[in-house]
Amino acid sequence: MNLAKRIESIGESVTLKLNAKANQLAEEGKKIYNLTAGQLPFRPPKEFVQGIRGELDFLGSFQYSPVAGDNKLREKILDYFQLSRGVNLEDVDCDFATIVGNGGKHVISNIFATLVNPGDEVVLIAPYWVSYPEMINIYEGQTKIVKTDIFNAFTPSLEDIDNAITDKTKVIVINSPNNPSGNHYSDEWMKDFAKLMQKYPDVFIISDEIYFELNYFDPAPTYFYQHDSSLLERTIIVDGISKNLASTGLRIGYAIGNKEVIQAMSKIQSHTASGSCSLIQKALLKFDMSQIKEYLTPIKNHLRDNSLIVREKFREAKLDKCWYQTHSAFYYMVDFSQCPVIEKHRKGEDDKTDYSSLLCEEILDKYGVAMVPGEAFGTPNCARISLVLPKDSFDEAMGRIIEFLVG
Repeated sequence: MNLAKRIESIGESVTLKLNAKANQLAEEGKKIYNLTAGQLPFRPPKEFVQGIRGELDFLGSFQYSPVAGDNKLREKILDYFQLSRGVNLEDVDCDFATIVGNGGKHVISNIFATLVNPGDEVVLIAPYWVSYPEMINIYEGQTKIVKTDIFNAFTPSLEDIDNAITDKTKVIVINSPNNPSGNHYSDEWMKDFAKLMQKYPDVFIISDEIYFELNYFDPAPTYFYQHDSSLLERTIIVDGISKNLASTGLRIGYAIGNKEVIQAMSKIQSHTASGSCSLIQKALLKFDMSQIKEYLTPIKNHLRDNSLIVREKFREAKLDKCWYQTHSAFYYMVDFSQCPVIEKHRKGEDDKTDYSSLLCEEILDKYGVAMVPGEAFGTPNCARISLVLPKDSFDEAMGRIIEFLVG
């Protein structure tokens, strides 16, 4: 079949592939601990769900919404952004707008479509979210990868970022709190990053903040533009309700940025997807977003408890080199390279082969634990696990992971 050439260069989502295999094994009766999930196993806030039900009586809830989103909802999003991040957009020398899309993934794709020309370079920090490089590839951009490792809790060196930026760099993506590392960059790092970006006035910054409200250890996440608000003129902030309202399936994400960029994104969206779900937008408009903090309190406690299980399991097994403290989101990166299990496959000290996929297949087949291999995130010989399982099940899963790691 004569398909478009771009399809050949796009890889299948490893996350979805492993998740599908885990589900298949579970259906066959095998005990599976699925740690691939990127969603919370909690119901959304009761008030939000009731709001959705209430909107079912109105005709407008079933009709087209404006392409960029309900105007009043867009204003509400801008207000909430300023309140939650402690910034005043009136202090910045440009006009701002927001656009509502079909989830954060759709919004990010539209941003790349708006900014990236063939040959433009986009700086990504590994570990990165799996879809960034594939989206960049679709729009014929080139990725420049800044590597990190477990020894600095996957926090990038600003010197490495500086070295990655060239005269071809169009965009840099900052994802903090980070998927997949489960960490957010420190306030001091953000302050220094703001200074660094002043050297590159033509580089756009995508700030993917979809996990902003999901920190379970202090201090809370902060951002570079809080130290230098002028950077907001070329920053596009991405957020949504998938994580903070446990509503991944409702597909509401949004972007905030310079009005010129947002208008260009709206032009693209008008021809690819039109407006996002009118029913959910109407309900979200009436939802009191100040309730999010209270709603997330038990969820944060749950994530904190499971993160402590990770710590204790690694310490008990004397695998301290494999452990770092997560603070946010709901993921953890297991570093196979620091564990005995890797020696079963390495052909010598100089062997740099990425065995993450092979190891994830092994632990799924032998121990029933589903993880996502690090190759999906640009971090070889690692794997992402999710912290969202119920505490008892997660404790059992971690016990099996440790048994596998020590060989």
